[in-house]
Amino acid sequence: MKPVILLVEDEAALVSVLRYNLEREGFEVIEARDGEEALLVAEERPIDLVLLDWMLPNVSGIEVCRRLRRRPATRNVPIVMLTARGEEADRVRGLETGADDYVAKPFSMPELMARLHAVLRRVRPALAAERLVYADIEMDLAAHRVSREGREVRLGPTEFRLLRFFLEHPGRVFSREQLIGGVWGHGVYVEPRTVDVHIRRLRAALNAAGGNDPIRTVRAAGYALDATATVE
Repeated sequence: MKPVILLVEDEAALVSVLRYNLEREGFEVIEARDGEEALLVAEERPIDLVLLDWMLPNVSGIEVCRRLRRRPATRNVPIVMLTARGEEADRVRGLETGADDYVAKPFSMPELMARLHAVLRRVRPALAAERLVYADIEMDLAAHRVSREGREVRLGPTEFRLLRFFLEHPGRVFSREQLIGGVWGHGVYVEPRTVDVHIRRLRAALNAAGGNDPIRTVRAAGYALDATATVE
């Protein structure tokens, strides 16, 4: 699955250029033209990285960064700030607010892409890995194989994508709607109860040889991959 980047920028021409280059680099791009829209999007669906302009209408980039860091669901999402403010004091302020990196305009597009990939590798190494491991579950992305405690786990294509999504975000609770967006993709109609069916299939496959159920059900909230899973 492609890493999802939330592009928060109000300059239309720059948005077009950035989207073109980000998609060439393998990102799925979601746009937000102001701070309020960015906060709403980040609440509605999983984001792997935020490219955030400092100067935004309604809510500033600094305030967006601050609020994202306060929310449990986005606390650890990497944020790269993009701004014309190049003074050292501004860079320090942005980093102290919670940004992971800071790129001043004008900038080199290859350098920006390199920085984004570097932040992802540092903060979210699972996105650059060929092998995802959590507790006793291991997924080999190159060979398209899954094992638990060394025993092969046979999964259908949807269950494989569902487990991969969980492995890339261990411990985080996702609603059915968020799982639909992250696994099936936005713009595809999937009934929420379909998610429950695939969760049951995934559980059955993972637990075929016994052991603790690694899928945590959170009542009225959703599901999470959790090695200490209990039903809530």
